[in-house]
Order: sequence, then structure tokens, then C-alpha cells
Amino acid sequence: MIHSLLLFLGLWLFWPAPAAKRAHHLQGYAQGTTYAITYYAPDSTITSELITQKLAEIDASLSLYAPASRINQFNHAARGVVADKHLQVVVRKALEVYHDTDGLFDATVEPLVRAWGFGAQQVEAPPAPATIQALLQQVGSDKIHLRGDSLLKDQSGVHLDLNGIAQGYTVDELAKILEENHVRDYLVELGGEIRVRGRKWPSGEPMRIGIERPDTTDLPGAGMRQIIRLNAGGVTTSGNYRKFKQWGAVKSAHLIDPKTGYAFQNEMVSVTVVARDAMTADAYDNALMGMGLANALAFLRRHHNLQAYLIYQRPDGTVADTSTLGFQKLIFHE
Repeated sequence: MIHSLLLFLGLWLFWPAPAAKRAHHLQGYAQGTTYAITYYAPDSTITSELITQKLAEIDASLSLYAPASRINQFNHAARGVVADKHLQVVVRKALEVYHDTDGLFDATVEPLVRAWGFGAQQVEAPPAPATIQALLQQVGSDKIHLRGDSLLKDQSGVHLDLNGIAQGYTVDELAKILEENHVRDYLVELGGEIRVRGRKWPSGEPMRIGIERPDTTDLPGAGMRQIIRLNAGGVTTSGNYRKFKQWGAVKSAHLIDPKTGYAFQNEMVSVTVVARDAMTADAYDNALMGMGLANALAFLRRHHNLQAYLIYQRPDGTVADTSTLGFQKLIFHE
């Protein structure tokens, strides 16, 4: 027994130590924005080709800017299409959040988004009230149905716009590539949407994520910013201070209320959501923006799987912030 123990100890002493993890970086352009991936591993096992192939695959399914994409085939179809795996997964999630938010998140809002000039084509003037009322008849996720691998619609004019959830899904799919290649420490970011797991190496520090402040100079107090530490999960932000259209005195933010056909009108400036995955966070951040502060906080109290940081404008024009208790526990204090 002693001889066996000594032999085991000898083998252990000469067993090669695991290679140290170090940072590897990938970056590029996708979906009209940039992406950046940092992962920690002994070797650079993830190639740019792997990432590019996955991004092209997702665009071929979900991009409104790719004429032959599956989503555009659905939008142009009279009845529906056979949906690939990406379209099935994202639509299923979109329908789930549609029901959970009482229709505030609605992927069929595309005709209204296009009418207000936030689609692929420019518009010269805001839509007339009569136009909005007509388009509202084509909006409503209760008009689309997943049956097996078929995605069907009740009216030919029903169109999908999955941009409010597709980037979060893309981030999750890129993270899946890392996971499948046994990478357990990473940060994936695309267009500000983030998926994170593990720690930085060789330091072993937790991952830190900065919450972007509203990039506007006309909101007093808009310089606030938070840094959080997160072991694993998705982090996304939605705001109404950057993307908008203006025609003379008429100004419209890009978040369109699917119930009225006009931009949401409330005190919300931005919402950052932390969830188990980036697709979930990405879907709910837009809906929370549409709820307004009081309803958003009430909704979050009922949804313990979501943590959020909310920036809003007070009646006097100053900017303030609040967050859920779970989010407060993530805040990094130097």
C-alpha cells in the first residue's frame, strides 16, 4: 500500500500542469453594428471563420436587410413559410414575451416601424393618422402561428420585425460556439448586447460590465453610470434617446407602441436588463421601456428572473435612476 501511494505521488508530481488561460480577442462588423468577443483559454481555438459563418447563417434567417432571408420570405408570403431553426426559436420566444407583456412586445409591428422611417427605406413625412389606423389592422402577434416547422399568418399584410430580439439571440448563439469548444470564461458583445460567463484570466477577476449613460446633453443629470459584476448571464439595454426621426415639429423615437401606432410616450430614458440569457434580456428591455416607470417596477417585482436598472426623467426634467434589489447586488463599488 505504501509503495502504491508513493508511486501515485510520484506520478502526480511529474504530471504536467494545465496550461494557463490567456485572453483571445475577435472583432468585426455584423448586423449593421460591431461585435467583440473576448475569451480566456490556453489556445486560440475559436476562429474568425466560425464566427463569420454563424453570423451569415443568422442573417440568412432573421435579417430584414437580406432580401432572400427567411423572414423576408415570410413577410412577402400570402400565408406563411417553412421556418428554419433560428426563425422558430426567436418567434417562439417573441410569442412568449408578447403574451407575458400584454402585447407591449410585438414582433408584428414591422409595418408601423417602416411607416415611421425606421425600416430599410427612407420616408419623407410621418404617417397620417388614417395610415396608422389602417396599419394597426395588420399588427398583432395573435395573427401568427407556429405549427410544426411552419410559420403561418392570418393575413397577408402581417409582417415580422425581430430586430428587438435578434441581436440578443445572436449573442447567445456566439456564446454557444464558445461553450461547444469548452470555453467557460468569455464576454460576447454585439451592438451593446452582452453575454458573459466566468472570469478574466490570468488575474481571476470577475467580469465587469459598464452600463452606458444616456448620450444626450439636454437631460440634466445624464452623466450617471453603473458598473456591474456578473458571473453568468445576458445584459442588454434599450433606450429612446439615440434613434429617432424628426420632421419639423414632429419627432418620433424608434420604439413604436403596437397598440397605438405611435412612439411610446412616458418618462423612461433607458432600461438595462440582466437575465439568464441575452435573448430574454433583449426581448424584455423594449417592453419595460413601453410600460413606464411604475408599471415596469411592478412587472419586475413579479418576474424574479429579471433584474433591471432604469433611468427616467422626472417631471421637472432632471434625470434619475432606480433598480431592482437583485441588480443592486451586482453593482461594483470600487
